[in-house]
Amino acid sequence: MFHGKQGGLSPEGERLLLEGGRALGLDLSPHLPAFSRLYGLLMEANRRVNLTALRTEEEVVVKHFLDSLTLLALPLWDGPWRVLDLGTGAGFPGLPLKIVRPELEITLLDATRKKVDFVAQAIEALGLKGAKALWGRAEEVARLPEHREAYHRVVARAVAPLCVLAELSLPFLALGGRMVALKGPRAEEELASLPQALALLGGRLAEVRALALPFLGEGRSLVVLEKGAPTPGRFPRRAGVPAKHPLC
Repeated sequence: MFHGKQGGLSPEGERLLLEGGRALGLDLSPHLPAFSRLYGLLMEANRRVNLTALRTEEEVVVKHFLDSLTLLALPLWDGPWRVLDLGTGAGFPGLPLKIVRPELEITLLDATRKKVDFVAQAIEALGLKGAKALWGRAEEVARLPEHREAYHRVVARAVAPLCVLAELSLPFLALGGRMVALKGPRAEEELASLPQALALLGGRLAEVRALALPFLGEGRSLVVLEKGAPTPGRFPRRAGVPAKHPLC
């Protein structure tokens, strides 16, 4: 658990978050206390356990908080959807998404125990109802009946190449569900060979949305896959195989 008093965002950090939110078309002022608290929790925990390589307040606000919230550029979140954050790490993009869209039911999955422990403690400290941290490998969790084709949305940020992500994420999606991969500006390079993998997995490429990260101007791509048919039971393959031997 967390001990002692955690510092929150400075006035400059709050300004960055609010201005960056406006650049993304979001009013984050009602959520400022939660983001400030999350920042304090992350920095306090990161002194004891290596959760993120980002050390400065500006980096965390822009490259964790605002980058996660680029998801909201897509009109996919208006509903009490069941969402899986695949490979959440220290809680991104799942925690910022849950803060701003509290009606979403979000499961934050990661294979690294120390990161899942932090996410669970942050959920409790922030009082986020309908959010759950889950420890496990996607290849194994996707075979459990309570998770197989059980989610309306899957999100993944900086987890793996698209071909690998497709195999890891589509088994979790219900028919008609959408997976969103947060990618850098060169996502097009990963798209060329993707259709053959999607054909095997029951998915299709629905959209690629290009945007720029506030303040830094760095290019981002939101790659949206749609689940059109059931994923065959042989997918995902056993742990480690999708990354070592991609389908495309």
